[in-house]
Amino acid sequence: MTKPPLLYLVHRIPYPPNKGDKVRSFNLLKHYARHYRVFLATFIDDKADEVHADALLEWCEAVHCERLSPRLARLASLRGLVTGEALTLAYYRNRSLARWVSTTIATQGIRRAAVFCSSMMQYIEANPGLRTLADYCDVDSAKWAEYASTHSGPLSWLYRREGGKLLAFERHAVGLTCGVTFVSEAEAALFRQLAPECGKHVHAVSNGVDAEYFSPVNGRPSPFNTSERAIVFTGAMDYWPNVDAVVWFAREVWPTVSRANPDLSFWVVGMNPASEVKSLADVAGIRVTGSVPDVRPYLQHATAVVAPLRIARGIQNKVLEAMAMARPVIASSAAATGIDAALGTELLVADAASEFANTLQSVIDNEARSRAIGAAARARVVSDYSWEAHLVKLDSLFEGAL
Repeated sequence: MTKPPLLYLVHRIPYPPNKGDKVRSFNLLKHYARHYRVFLATFIDDKADEVHADALLEWCEAVHCERLSPRLARLASLRGLVTGEALTLAYYRNRSLARWVSTTIATQGIRRAAVFCSSMMQYIEANPGLRTLADYCDVDSAKWAEYASTHSGPLSWLYRREGGKLLAFERHAVGLTCGVTFVSEAEAALFRQLAPECGKHVHAVSNGVDAEYFSPVNGRPSPFNTSERAIVFTGAMDYWPNVDAVVWFAREVWPTVSRANPDLSFWVVGMNPASEVKSLADVAGIRVTGSVPDVRPYLQHATAVVAPLRIARGIQNKVLEAMAMARPVIASSAAATGIDAALGTELLVADAASEFANTLQSVIDNEARSRAIGAAARARVVSDYSWEAHLVKLDSLFEGAL
């Protein structure tokens, strides 16, 4: 029996799955491809990703990618100040992609759509009548409101405006769907609070981890010198919450920990490091790698993994991946939100600089405890965080069973 067609709209090419949002959008794609012939429309905002477009044909009937220059898109988004809309909507508005979407719906007889990221709902708004399931992932509008609280002057005003305008669109767009999903119950509850009229349409579908891929294996070479013990942070290093996290850790926590442990190093592992991150390499004991072909060696051979994010939305894949690699993870409360793990035995949480330093030191000083926490963390991920166990809920939402 021929599978029915499905339109899938994603704000960033979902391959390779090498950063948080792409990990989720790619696993959603794989799930949808089991049930539908997928017609994917997306943007490429990193030139290095252009070579991966054809790889998506393994899961898609057709793929349409539009090149997006972040610099030009930011300039174009300023028209929202004139039109009164959220800048994010103008950022992701593209006439060529809109034409492809409308034409594909008509020629392929598409009746269902899946949307990843609230900003892509503007293309559904232009093509009413589809049974649409949207994955907002995080409450993006709340993220902008948080940015406003950590900045001052014109930027604070701009971020606060964006939060308000985007929330208005997010609420409106729910009415175009058969359901909206978020990455955690905490995010879903926040959106229900901000948009109470949308409550019955809001659901939580948690992230998962490929625990087979993210697993410690014997014989995997270490990227570190034999004489050093490494503390590791992973993530896209042009993403401001990640930048803020490592800069804060380097300034507030690292001096204390490094004085007590001369053989310790702090490795910032991730693509596109911002200038503030690159400058951290000038600090004794801190290494900034840039893009690496595989983060698993860094995780497996780390003494501990840290996730000191002060701003975080949804579930942090970096935390789940490190847990799957059987490493002790010290995370901020924000980074640990939404992760169902026993605090103290499967996941360590600390916020203030002194608390973070003391918690990290307790892991460094006790190798047996470190191993026990890592083993328990992996067991938790294997037990509760497989992708398919979570994504099956999407099928019920599409069929109206929930």
